[in-house]
Amino acid sequence: MVFFTEDINNFSMVIDNNPNHLLIVEDDQGRKEFTLIDPLYSIGRDRHNDIRLISQFVSRRHATLIKCAEQDDPQSYYYRIVDGDGKGKNSVNGLMINGRKMTSHDLQNEDEIVFGPQVRAIYYFLKNDTGPVGSTDSSEYDITLINPGMTEEFED
Repeated sequence: MVFFTEDINNFSMVIDNNPNHLLIVEDDQGRKEFTLIDPLYSIGRDRHNDIRLISQFVSRRHATLIKCAEQDDPQSYYYRIVDGDGKGKNSVNGLMINGRKMTSHDLQNEDEIVFGPQVRAIYYFLKNDTGPVGSTDSSEYDITLINPGMTEEFED
């Protein structure tokens, strides 16, 4: 999460140190954004899925997202995507991840998942650092709306 602080002479951006796991989905209804925090997500055409995909080419229970703890840092986690319902029943069309057909994959930042024609998702892992990201002097944004030379022709 990004927070903006402002005073008269400068702007600074402070970023929360909690990572954000995002899934941006594009299907027949357009683009949707999901912030991932739960331990398990079902993905598919059926209305009972946590992440519903609108397309006739997507299985009712097309994939499952599973939250997994990092081995070297149990406080950190990542998401693994598994084809099908996670219990052994695979989807009809499978998963294409970064252009390769896979049955499971540990997601990394900007991985592209294709569920079917015109149905895809991009996974984002936004790992944030604490503290000010950048300070900008407000004079950098000084915009003159009226050119002083423009007013000379009206002064007589």
